Amino acid sequence: MKILKFKTNISTQEQIALITPILDQVEGISKWDIDPDSNDNILSVSGENLNPQKVENVIQKAGFKVEVLRILGIAGESL
Repeated sequence: MKILKFKTNISTQEQIALITPILDQVEGISKWDIDPDSNDNILSVSGENLNPQKVENVIQKAGFKVEVLRILGIAGESL
């Protein structure tokens, strides 16, 4: 399982509600979470065969800023 971490500007519950159906439809994502309380509004995404560029593209297309912070390939690590 791959885990991707992104810095975003998604900071409110309304914005999370807006991005939810979009991220839920991205192929390869099995779980995702946004920490709006962190300074960088960290989005953590886990799944198989994840494409960081594809995740970035769908978030940008929804009108948000996003930047890859790190990619982990450790199975079973929690988000």
